[in-house]
Amino acid sequence: MRRVLIIPVGEVDMNTLDSIARALRETYQCETAAGGLFSVPQKTYNARREQYNSTKILQALEGLKAGTEERLLGVIDEDLYVPELNFVFGEADVKAGIAIIALPRLRQEFYGLEPDRGLFLLRAAKEAIHEVGHTCGLGHCPDPACVMHFSNSLRDTDVKNQRFCAACGKKFGA
Repeated sequence: MRRVLIIPVGEVDMNTLDSIARALRETYQCETAAGGLFSVPQKTYNARREQYNSTKILQALEGLKAGTEERLLGVIDEDLYVPELNFVFGEADVKAGIAIIALPRLRQEFYGLEPDRGLFLLRAAKEAIHEVGHTCGLGHCPDPACVMHFSNSLRDTDVKNQRFCAACGKKFGA
């Protein structure tokens, strides 16, 4: 992987995107590039759930990816789901090399708590690293401290590190 193209899907805070880009460069030793704003496809919205279908957004993003040496990460400030789950923090399409992360549930205020910008940015970095890891062929890791561990809850995200465990690092070549 030479580059990760970061695409804001709808309105996303630029400082958040910059923080995510730094974390990806640090972890993957790659270039990052900011893509232009991509409008949230309205056909991906489920009014009954009041959420957006992440799989459908990934399909819409697929045409923006330049080639095999590039990964694409969409960042959206809307709540996402896949039909089997109540929500997702993110999703990746391994074959296409694209992923998306959702920001709302990473914020303390989503749960009625006081905002904590530093904690929010750390969570966003972890989820971005995790989803890009999937685009590189890494699966979920059983080690709760590994960034590739599945986050079923925000607590899972908080417990894991921003780095790969030894086994996942070896698989990735880090």
